[in-house]
Amino acid sequence: MSNTLRELLRSAGDVVEVVTRQATSSDPFTRVGEMSVQVRDQDGLCSRGIDVLVNAAVFGTPEQQAAARWLIWEIGQAVGIRPASIHELYVARGRDALGHTFTTPAMNIRMMAYDTARAAFRAAVEKQVGALIFEIARSEMTYTEQRPAEYTTVMIAAAIKEGFRGPLFIQGDHFQVNAKKYKADADAELSALRKLIDEAMAAGFYNIDIDTSTLVDLSKPTLDEQQHLNYELCALFSDYIRQRQPAGVIVSLGGEIGEVGQKNSDVHELRAFMSGYLRLIKHTPGISKISIQTGTTHGGVVLPDGSIADVNIDFDTLRELSTAAREEYGMGGAVQHGASTLPEEAFGKFVQAGAIEVHLATAFQQIAYAHLPKSLNEMITHWLFKNAADERKPGDTDEQFLYKTRKKATGPFKKELWSLPESDRARVRDALYERFRMLFNRLGVEHTKGIVESFVTMREIHKRPEDFGAPKAMVEDVRGLAD
Repeated sequence: MSNTLRELLRSAGDVVEVVTRQATSSDPFTRVGEMSVQVRDQDGLCSRGIDVLVNAAVFGTPEQQAAARWLIWEIGQAVGIRPASIHELYVARGRDALGHTFTTPAMNIRMMAYDTARAAFRAAVEKQVGALIFEIARSEMTYTEQRPAEYTTVMIAAAIKEGFRGPLFIQGDHFQVNAKKYKADADAELSALRKLIDEAMAAGFYNIDIDTSTLVDLSKPTLDEQQHLNYELCALFSDYIRQRQPAGVIVSLGGEIGEVGQKNSDVHELRAFMSGYLRLIKHTPGISKISIQTGTTHGGVVLPDGSIADVNIDFDTLRELSTAAREEYGMGGAVQHGASTLPEEAFGKFVQAGAIEVHLATAFQQIAYAHLPKSLNEMITHWLFKNAADERKPGDTDEQFLYKTRKKATGPFKKELWSLPESDRARVRDALYERFRMLFNRLGVEHTKGIVESFVTMREIHKRPEDFGAPKAMVEDVRGLAD
């Protein structure tokens, strides 16, 4: 055991211990010297120990980060909080083995990730929610400064803190091909996405939304030609993931036929996409859900006074495509993006339309900002006017500019946001908790914990400290030597 690991265990109050495995006559195949983690003090872990570990995992030295991330992963394995794939739940909906009574919320956790996730888990534990996804997009990883290994670690830590147990669905949202970069150098852009997929799966992202819809070309004369690059590359990445997914895990895959904020999707585009996709994939199963465009935009449309314009979602299209996805292709249904800023009464309509999943992001960020101390908000505002001025569009009011660029301050102010006094953080958590409670109720996911656990396989997967970047420990086989 390294000195860094020993010091970290002491700092956390020795609430967990690391045991070095030894081979026994009953288990002669045990790899000697491998370490396992056991929880000694559950109350101490939740009250303080996990806070120490997650802060080291995010803000420690590289050695401390690696050790803390390994510890948190292994604690999760020990207590029953394990990254899992939602694929089996979704295909159960596709074969009518699961009622159309809920829509899974997929929540992009951008700022104050530990506190935001804690608020979600608090509501989930209270309402016995099992169908919920924590996700982060390719673009968000950059401006929030959260790579996959850190993101998974923080989600597990928040679950430990709030007493959540069961499958933990962590998703790569919009693993997207950048159209401009693809046009300039296709091989380099595809290679970058492959590397991200490898990094994400290694971190426990067993749910990945492949977004090649940026390459749909509506100027082409036929639907097949319009969707061709989209379905071709979606099939390519589907096969790539299937060949590399962990043993015993069927990574949940999603595709996308309409870029969010662009033309509304229709069932003919779905059929054109799926016809080409199914013709090209070599490794089954394929995607279990399909993202469509029904009239929303990411973050909503902000008006000059900073308020959000009303959105007219085409729920008939959502219902038609969800039905076709299930009945014609055995998928769970269609996925709605860009919905977090909708009014409360709208969320129940997603369930009525048979949507399998809805993506939520901006509202959580706005709630957090609304409850930050005034001094920190002013500091962030000043920073944005100075450092994000090039993103301001002609005619934007200050309110429009700040609404659209606030997310870019998440990474630069990450330490300040995490280091707020507990009273300030609790105020943010309480406000977010109320939002999550409402969403879970409206989306029908209350009391889905038992349903999820009856369909979803939760594998026990152990890792080593070096999997998180720690120096490989020198292990000596001392069997047969005298004490």
